Amino acid sequence: MPSANEHSGSPCRHLSIGGVSLRITAGDRSAVVIDAQHEPFAVESGCADINIEVQRLPCISPSSQRALFDSGSTWRLCDCGQDFRFDFGYPLAGHAPAKRLFVDRTYRSATLQLNWLFLSKFGDRIPPLAYPVDELLIMHRLTQEKAIELHGSGIVRADGVGNLFVGHSGAGKSTTTRLWTMTEDVEVLSDDRIIVRRDTSSPTRIRMYGTPWHGEGMYASPNSAPLTRIFVLEHGHGNVITRLSPSQAVAELFARSFVPFHRHEYVDSALEFLQELVDAVPVYRYAFEPDQRAVDKIIHFHD
Repeated sequence: MPSANEHSGSPCRHLSIGGVSLRITAGDRSAVVIDAQHEPFAVESGCADINIEVQRLPCISPSSQRALFDSGSTWRLCDCGQDFRFDFGYPLAGHAPAKRLFVDRTYRSATLQLNWLFLSKFGDRIPPLAYPVDELLIMHRLTQEKAIELHGSGIVRADGVGNLFVGHSGAGKSTTTRLWTMTEDVEVLSDDRIIVRRDTSSPTRIRMYGTPWHGEGMYASPNSAPLTRIFVLEHGHGNVITRLSPSQAVAELFARSFVPFHRHEYVDSALEFLQELVDAVPVYRYAFEPDQRAVDKIIHFHD
């Protein structure tokens, strides 16, 4: 992998997303631009979980190497022996990658190469860490930690109670978020993707973190909160809450998680953490109706 060196005096930016800190360095300031989506997650300098060196190249040649995973359009992953390589494409770029990311197998050191012949046409409209580069890098880093990304809406009430509503697309996350924000004083960490991890200050507790990857409501907070309960959303009648067994809860959450499936150890790590998660936080199935009674049911609910 091309080296991701620490450049003394080089332009750099720092981000913190879901408890993962990133340090981005480059030879010039234009290569470390942070877009509006990431700006709320910018932090002061400090130790980084992932060090990323950005390189601008005149062009990047296509690769014929067999992929471990191919999304079919946006990105493909190859195993290069000591490291992994992600190629990111855009339709207008043709067969040549617009970006190429080399990362070591612990996801701590990365080199992000930019196809400047292509990207310079768009100015700052396609920043180096623009989706899906950011999410893929962090999602893979979470495989090395006690953490996971879930498809859900994280809502924190004024009294500090943090509820996570998970669900597939169309299950009602956006509707649930809208109902809560219409009537209650709440903070929405994200209305689409939440990172859940062990609380470093209290290992027996779990925290949920907002992410930049929002849904229809555009909620994307850099904050976090203790996680009190998890509700698996589905449309139903009567606003029925049913406690799930640990095995049921793990299966439901895994089906709504973002886990790299190309290596069995990543899947095993995710399942192991989900088992710890459901042992620490109660998980319920919530068959709800899309009106204010759905919120009232949660407010007056007791485990």
